[in-house]
Amino acid sequence: MIRRALVCLITFGLVACATPPKTPPTAAPAASGAQSPQPNAATPAEGSVERVADVPIVVEDFATARANFVRDTAARYGIDPKYIDSVLSQAVFRDDVIALMSRPAERVKPWSEYRPNFITASRISGGQAFLAKHRDALTREEQAYGVPAEIIVAIIGVETSYGGYTGKHRVLDALYTLAFRYPRSGNPARAAYEQRREQFFRDELAQLFALGREEKLDITTLIGSYAGAMGMGQFMPSSYREFAVDGDGDGRRDLFNSVDDVFASVANYFRKKGGERGGWVPGGPVVARAELQSGYPEFNPDTWTPDYTLADLAQRGYRPIEPVAPDATATLVSLEGSAGKQYWLGFQNYYAITRYNNSKMYAMAVYQLSQAIAGREIPPA
Repeated sequence: MIRRALVCLITFGLVACATPPKTPPTAAPAASGAQSPQPNAATPAEGSVERVADVPIVVEDFATARANFVRDTAARYGIDPKYIDSVLSQAVFRDDVIALMSRPAERVKPWSEYRPNFITASRISGGQAFLAKHRDALTREEQAYGVPAEIIVAIIGVETSYGGYTGKHRVLDALYTLAFRYPRSGNPARAAYEQRREQFFRDELAQLFALGREEKLDITTLIGSYAGAMGMGQFMPSSYREFAVDGDGDGRRDLFNSVDDVFASVANYFRKKGGERGGWVPGGPVVARAELQSGYPEFNPDTWTPDYTLADLAQRGYRPIEPVAPDATATLVSLEGSAGKQYWLGFQNYYAITRYNNSKMYAMAVYQLSQAIAGREIPPA
């Protein structure tokens, strides 16, 4: 889940999805926030702009950085520095991780091309079978957290094809590589961002040590995505520590083998991730179709926070074309559909989905997949 990670991670959120390259979200990563370009009136933002404080650019040689990491992690989490040093001595710098993190961003696909990667007959039927198989456990977590079972299933379906592919990289190696050799482009305009990303992964590596101690995990054996996300729900170490839940009552939070723990943890993430804005609202709407009245320019908000009243949106020419509570607040989501522009109002629960991956199309794909899994009709792409 997510604090912040990358090409498949939740920007400022949680995960780096492990779904094979064929069907990954094209949005910005989840961790410390790969920021998307500022949107303009003609081109809606795919990933919303999440502003974070810059970190100073510090040049350290590897030996110094590693020694400081051992010292600081030991002090921060009360872990024997000799143990940290011994584990790091087993870590391997991975060129394939650097290559994956360095690959040029693909063009942002329109919704009409993006959605078919996720909403397919096999993924829908797979989700329905997965839901039926685990209905009792999913119903229990839905009742406990207020997050619909089909939403939990859709997230797992998008992230790891219902647990079928959770990654192939040793988490220790992935985080070690990105913590100390995060790829640099040489572009001065990206220097601060790349420094921030490296510091993010260094913190995730430190949190991996804390996670191992807390959950009694051998962190040298954990397998996940190239960005260090783990398990069926693809949680980064920080999100694992903060949001994971012992769903089966065995005294451990096991996001690798216990579906009860996975379901409870995904639901808990939805409810609690969101900062001051808050997370999932039980029983609340996710989206509603809207239309733009003639003569008005398009409005493309630069975040997905639902801060606009219906009156605000009406002044910009947008009105819902299906029932919406009069006191609702929303953001405006524009998608390039196969039959032209689609406009949607995204409510608090839409925003909650973007905390998993900071992408408007990712959030819509998860929602529409959930509806298809539940047997409800969804509009064409």
